[in-house]
Amino acid sequence: MKTILTGIRVNSELTLGNFLGALLPMTRLANKYSDDHNVNIFVADLHTIIAEQDGALQDNLLMLIKMYLAAGLKVNENVHIYRQSYVPATSEMTWILNCVATMGELGRMIQYKEKGKGEDSCNVGIFDYPVLMATDILLFDTTYIPVGQDQFQHIELTRDIAMRVNHRFEKEIFTIPARTAEQAKFMGTDDGIRIRDLVNPEKKMSKSAKSANSKIMMTDEPEVAAKKIMSATTDSFGEIKYDLKERPGISNLLQIEALVTNKPLDKVVKEWEGKPNYGDLKKQVAKSVEKMLTEFHNKLNEIEDKEVFALMEKGEKYANKKANAKLYELQKAFQLR
Repeated sequence: MKTILTGIRVNSELTLGNFLGALLPMTRLANKYSDDHNVNIFVADLHTIIAEQDGALQDNLLMLIKMYLAAGLKVNENVHIYRQSYVPATSEMTWILNCVATMGELGRMIQYKEKGKGEDSCNVGIFDYPVLMATDILLFDTTYIPVGQDQFQHIELTRDIAMRVNHRFEKEIFTIPARTAEQAKFMGTDDGIRIRDLVNPEKKMSKSAKSANSKIMMTDEPEVAAKKIMSATTDSFGEIKYDLKERPGISNLLQIEALVTNKPLDKVVKEWEGKPNYGDLKKQVAKSVEKMLTEFHNKLNEIEDKEVFALMEKGEKYANKKANAKLYELQKAFQLR
């Protein structure tokens, strides 16, 4: 069976953007494909410690898995939930792949330029993040990695590393992940989902945004989230049109409406495009977001910690068996075994 894999950092609460752009699509993909695909969902705690923590990492970790379950994730024998740091092969393979990746490749990564600003004072984890991500993917012979477009560059690097290793040892040690165009097609989107800042739609919705009105947190009260939608920045064109480049604000609202109601985007766009009243669209999106959050919070409150721990322990048993076998194969190639 082919493998689908995703991981989410747990450095803080999730925004609506994180939820709609990563967690919810992954949940729907898992439910759609888990009968004939392995679905690996991991908590990216090693990625998380790249930044300083506020002491709530373990609480955030539990909440993240609960959010998958509240979003409707159906767990069967092919769905594996695990903590990244509970798979020791991850750290060891990352070191080996560091001996394959180049400084030039990592220095060209957009996220390194943005987060590390290309400065020597940034921690090595920020620079090396893409190699750890490559390990997450290659340890499990992953084909599909549902991510936003800001991570596509990392997938291409992963492909390059995998092909380099396979060529070097003249054997198929690693499965080559699908190209980003095929990844996007598999996810059902052309360029990945990127929910925008409600105040400045030129930017992605971010946990670190200073303005509370620019982001909706998944823990926001539903009526508070609805008010933030009503105050969202749009444009002055005078009619609704979906165009993420030229009309990011209004397009963002259309995208949110499609995702929270589980309707095809083209159907939502067809319903609203050409209409002049932005207020009506805002009211509809606010109503949809409020309804979704209300139902989500009710489901979240029903999930107990012991259920989450049981799922993770089962997933980690599976993950370690698979990862150790792949690591051993790579170690033999490098004459470490």
